[in-house]
Amino acid sequence: MDLSYRHLLDPSFAPASRVWVYQSGRRFSIAEALETEGLLENFLRDWKSHGVAVKGAGYLFFGQFLVLMADERATGVSGCSTDSSVRFVKQLEKLFDISFFDRTTLAFVRDHQIELLPISQISYAYENGLIGAGTLFFNNLVQTKQELESNWIITVEDSWLAKKIRALTRP
Repeated sequence: MDLSYRHLLDPSFAPASRVWVYQSGRRFSIAEALETEGLLENFLRDWKSHGVAVKGAGYLFFGQFLVLMADERATGVSGCSTDSSVRFVKQLEKLFDISFFDRTTLAFVRDHQIELLPISQISYAYENGLIGAGTLFFNNLVQTKQELESNWIITVEDSWLAKKIRALTRP
């Protein structure tokens, strides 16, 4: 599986640009992905903060991760503009019967595929070798473009999850 995505990020955005990663509960079909890209373009064209256009970008990575980015050097992102982005994501949920707000499911790369695992099953998966320290993990808690580039797809041992696994697997 080709996990390259950094080259797709708009280079004109500052490293400190705000980022929101929404993981879907399933992979989009090609038709859904194409429709989403059109809807995303429309949303970004109309995205405003206090009446001023937000310098925004949006991506659907690996058919499963919706990433929104706002460069606050151009326009600050207010509560209202953040709310409008959440409304947009909820519209996508409804349109495609998909979930973007389930924070209890984590994504890993196994056998060259993205696999979802409920957080409640992490210790079982680790103890049974389904995931290990070197397993790639999608750290959807990244908050800036710089973090997205350097800390989004990382090994389990380099993530916040390592501490949780150690706590869960201690006798």
